[in-house]
Amino acid sequence: MLAAGSDGEIEPLIGRATRVIDLRGRLASPGLYDAHLHLLPVGLAMAELDVRPRQAPTLAALLAKIRDSAAAARPGAWVTARGYDQSRLDVQRHPTRHELDEAAPENPVHLVRCCGHVSIVNSAALRIAQVDESTSAPAGGVIEKRDGRLTGLFAESARDRIRAVLPAVTDADLVAAIERAGRHCLSFGITSVMDAAVGSKAGFREIAAYRTARATGRLPVRVNQCLLGGPGGIVDRAYAEGLVTGAGDDRLSVGPVKIFTDGSAGARTAAMSAPYLGEPANQGLLCLAPQELSALVRDYHARGYQLAIHAIGDRAIDQVLDAYALALDDAADADRRHRIEHCSFVRPDQIARMAGLSVHPVPQPVFIHEYGELYRAVVGAERTAASHPMRSWIEAGLRPAASTDGPVSGIEPFPNLYAMLARRSSAGTLLGAAQALTMPEALAAYTAHGAYVNRAERHRGRLLPGLAADVAVFSRDLLAASPEEVLEDTLCDLTLLGGEIVHDRLGEAGARVAPHQLRSMPSSRHAIAK
Repeated sequence: MLAAGSDGEIEPLIGRATRVIDLRGRLASPGLYDAHLHLLPVGLAMAELDVRPRQAPTLAALLAKIRDSAAAARPGAWVTARGYDQSRLDVQRHPTRHELDEAAPENPVHLVRCCGHVSIVNSAALRIAQVDESTSAPAGGVIEKRDGRLTGLFAESARDRIRAVLPAVTDADLVAAIERAGRHCLSFGITSVMDAAVGSKAGFREIAAYRTARATGRLPVRVNQCLLGGPGGIVDRAYAEGLVTGAGDDRLSVGPVKIFTDGSAGARTAAMSAPYLGEPANQGLLCLAPQELSALVRDYHARGYQLAIHAIGDRAIDQVLDAYALALDDAADADRRHRIEHCSFVRPDQIARMAGLSVHPVPQPVFIHEYGELYRAVVGAERTAASHPMRSWIEAGLRPAASTDGPVSGIEPFPNLYAMLARRSSAGTLLGAAQALTMPEALAAYTAHGAYVNRAERHRGRLLPGLAADVAVFSRDLLAASPEEVLEDTLCDLTLLGGEIVHDRLGEAGARVAPHQLRSMPSSRHAIAK
């Protein structure tokens, strides 16, 4: 970015080749930074059957989609679907193996819950995976049975049995998914992302796919790669190739290492210190023993990696903070910026400890809106209201970075902004009003904080001279909009990346992409130019 300021300050920089776009009172913000989404899986999911609540609000509608997909496929071909939420189906439960059998009697079916931690499969898929009633669940996993019979539900590490027999994606599929998802991001003003578990779908081939996308002009957004660590991860090979945190350039870089410690609250597998409602023996699952997690964290920390550890329940958060403390005792680093991904059900004492260790949260406030009623059902109103405490984190000096965890949630930013502003569930229930943010605070969580936790604040996240000219222009002045207007009636009109127009919803800029001047808010007529 060359300059930012008032019209009077910018006008002398306008030359004959400069394209001027009048925003007519709309807001121009820094390009959004989704600090935790799964870019490549988003792209793959866009090619799968969409059974999110809006698309399939009832069990019958979900099964009809699967039935239609199976009818159009050859016998024996897999039917893969994603996005259902049992709490928002009319039957208030997971689909079963036998229901999927009826919908697709000649095709194996793999149905993934919205959280990505639970799969439902039919009998054909069980046969291919060689799973029957005698199969034991692995540590940290669930293979559900009722009355001694398989229901088809697999959770957490048990899902590996199914994933191992799914059709392998090709290298071409991976590159296409990266490009597809990246262009989708640009349509919402998202210019930077952290892909939150590179290696989870196709191992180290994902690194190669990103390199190919970068080299061939098929990487539409800036990507910070979070490497899958722990059992089955790719860190050892990445380290051998010099892929440590900070390697790369401003378009494609290596970020932190990802480790899973627990599951999801909606699936009742997040590790809690208190049991789930109606299940006094269930406090969720820990994926690793404390000594196993600590050994991994100390190893990766010693090799120079930033860490981004998945922990949703407070019992898992305790485990992560203990591991971070040990690693930092071994090798102090005041600016490593280790992270806790999700950090949903965190206690006040844990927030204070995070601040002391300079460990930053990367939450998904949108979960309050999309899953707030489910959380109330599984952990109660009090724990739900205290979850995703954006204001408490900010007041503690931390920089919570907003994200969507796509494809767990849709990547569009407006439900996320609404959740930070209004703290209301999709049913309208107010959940923790004291944690609500102002619009400038919410936008900072979506821009500057995202850049900070991804160690990119010297390059992007703010509209300042010398930083990247990554800009999102929305269809209204968000600073003057109500939360409901943000949620229901706002779009992204323009997206710039590095000063180039990469999304133009209304065709305002024409074909030419010369240097630009944009009139923006909140000052009367601020502008940027490249």
